[in-house]
Amino acid sequence: MSENVQGTFVSEKISKIRWKHEDFEEATNFITGSWDDPVNKITHWTFQMNDDGESCPAVVTSYSILGNVTEIKFISKDFFVVSTSIGTVRLLQIHENPYAQFKEHMSWEFIHKFNKTSDYASCTGLSTFEQDIVSVGEDGRINLLTAGQKKPVRSIDDADSCSIYCIDFLRHNEILTGNLRGHMKVWDLRNDQDLPATTFMLSDQAKTEATSIAHHPTQRHIVVAGGGDGSLTVWDLRHNTYPMSQLNAHARAVSEILFHPDRPENLFTCSTSGELWHWNNAQHSKLSLGSIFRFYKYALVKYNRYKW
Repeated sequence: MSENVQGTFVSEKISKIRWKHEDFEEATNFITGSWDDPVNKITHWTFQMNDDGESCPAVVTSYSILGNVTEIKFISKDFFVVSTSIGTVRLLQIHENPYAQFKEHMSWEFIHKFNKTSDYASCTGLSTFEQDIVSVGEDGRINLLTAGQKKPVRSIDDADSCSIYCIDFLRHNEILTGNLRGHMKVWDLRNDQDLPATTFMLSDQAKTEATSIAHHPTQRHIVVAGGGDGSLTVWDLRHNTYPMSQLNAHARAVSEILFHPDRPENLFTCSTSGELWHWNNAQHSKLSLGSIFRFYKYALVKYNRYKW
């Protein structure tokens, strides 16, 4: 199989990359966030033709931000939220002017911090549902935000006794979190008590942290969770006593999991080992018991060979 990979050198470390919301056939814009610089950047990219007639990434505009960028999530075509390692969440817009610059609409400053020392804590994850935003952090806190309100709608200060690494909106009133010890917790936001509705372990075979979560696009009770040991676990949250399937996938921590929104038989995972895998289950229209073991590794890209 031939490959045509076009790369652009950037003098910064990229932590997150997200496509701008638009028709897939015309997807030419994306956003990146950097880390490990004194001042980091949110950068808007597009594709331009070079002298050889090849389409290559090119910078449209950049926005400076303090702290490492830990997550980027779009909530509409032009609006997206960004979380940072200093416990701040910002709502930004790609402003449609001649230079397509960023415009800040809301900032929730230091909403993650350690109670005993008041030092800021990293906001480790974000999830969105329409205009609602939920953030988690190293302080074990959960914050429910909304795009049109400066003050958090709700904060669960002692949601966990250790760092929460990942978060997913299952429904408008239900979220799922995963923590440093591998505890998975389902939260019903309609409940006034700051207690999870359900708690279960990511793995009963080995203790490992939960590093990423993704739900099936059409069956939101089906969840795939990634572990710090590189494992993938499939859960049916209607029956979460035991996982549906477990797979030793990557050699190191799973940093992100993504279902294709229109073709959910396609699953993508990436790892801190520098691998991007495409799993395909085209013979099965649904994730069923054991189906994760029938995924075949369609593509393996060692993206650390390139400087993007």
